[in-house]
Amino acid sequence: MTATALLHTIDTPDGPFTILEDDEGRVLSSGWTESDEAVLARLAPRNRPNAVAGRSANTRAVEAFYSGDVYAIDDVPVRQFGTPLQTVSWAELRRIAPGSPITYTELAARSGNARAVRAAASACARNAPALFVPCHRVINTAGGLAGFAWGIPVKRSLLAREAAAANNG
Repeated sequence: MTATALLHTIDTPDGPFTILEDDEGRVLSSGWTESDEAVLARLAPRNRPNAVAGRSANTRAVEAFYSGDVYAIDDVPVRQFGTPLQTVSWAELRRIAPGSPITYTELAARSGNARAVRAAASACARNAPALFVPCHRVINTAGGLAGFAWGIPVKRSLLAREAAAANNG
C-alpha cells in the first residue's frame, strides 16, 4: 500500500488514543498509545500506508464516546484487511450492543461457525481499528477479560463505561 494516511493522537480517560485514518476518513488502525509505530504495527506490512501527522475527523466520535454517547463510534467508517471469516467476525463485533458483552463462543456462532471459537478469538486479536470495531465487548466463557491488545485495564474501563451508559439509557 503506497497511500498516505493521517495519524492523530488525542487524550482520553484511558490514556492517549491514536487513530490512523486513510484519505477517505476510514479508520485503518487505532489504539490506546502515543506510539505511531504500535498503531501501524497492527497492520500487515503490505497494508501499511505512508503515515503523516494530521487531524482526524473521527476524534469527535471518540470524544463523544468518552462523554457518555457510547453509540458515537458505531457509524465511524473503517477499512480492514483480512480473511472472509475475519471480515464476518469484524462485522459481527460492530453489532454487539454496548453494555452487552458476548463470549468468544457466541461470536463464533454469530459468525457462522459455532465450533470456530479460536478463529473468532483470532479475529479479535487481529482487529486493527480498536474501539470502532469493539472487540473489547468479547469476554471468555467464564466472564473473564482475557485478551486485549491494549491491556486488560483499558478493556475493563471500556466495558464499565458502556455498562454504566446502558444502565442510564
